[in-house]
Amino acid sequence: MGYSVGQVAGFAGVTVRTLHHYDAIGLLSPGGRSAAGHRRYDDADLDRLQQILFYRELGFPLEEVAVLLDDPHADPREHLRRQHTLLTARIDGLRRMAAAVEHAMEAKKMGINLTPEEKFEVFGDKDPERYAEESARRWGGTDSHTRAQARAAAYTKEDWQRMKDEVDAWGAAYADLMDRGLDPETAEAMDLAEAHRRHLTTWFFDCHPATHVRIAETYLADENFHAFYAAIHEGLPEHLAAAVRANARRAETRSR
Repeated sequence: MGYSVGQVAGFAGVTVRTLHHYDAIGLLSPGGRSAAGHRRYDDADLDRLQQILFYRELGFPLEEVAVLLDDPHADPREHLRRQHTLLTARIDGLRRMAAAVEHAMEAKKMGINLTPEEKFEVFGDKDPERYAEESARRWGGTDSHTRAQARAAAYTKEDWQRMKDEVDAWGAAYADLMDRGLDPETAEAMDLAEAHRRHLTTWFFDCHPATHVRIAETYLADENFHAFYAAIHEGLPEHLAAAVRANARRAETRSR
């Protein structure tokens, strides 16, 4: 008795309307009819439908599909070989696209939405993505890290430039403080530690003083972070960490 149009539509994942259209244009006419005149598809029809859907998935227009399938000299196995070759090429292309997307995701993980030329112009050799891996390892998945990424993803080149200018000005002030021999627990050192905390809050996430202490510890433990601050002034990572702790104690005292 064969299969009804509804059954075939269910097998193939197409609509009944699609099968009616294929019949109307002569691309796939069912091999038989029921006593009531309803379409009935046999196994050969299903094989042809499979070939049609393969070619459609590969982007062939229906007119070309009809020519390919109705070629009297075509070997059915040749259709399969051709489709396998085309599908393999598509898979390879998709893999390359996936690799490109993964690379872009990696490049965007800290939201540095700049071209390489802009990135070098703003940061020079201090590419902020060098610090992304350690940040993600320590804080990835936390609400603060998620919010920081969301904010950073929206920043323009001008935003990053303003941020860098703030960091440069802060670094110059802190280096001067150290040159003058001021201890981490002096008011001026704590004020610069507070400025550092507020910078993080302004640009990335709400940085509580206790969180700021944990972040400052990273500047001692991580090679990249330590090198960044040590380049501003020798001993600055250690001095800053002590000033951050002192500032957190001062904030706690003031809140009582």
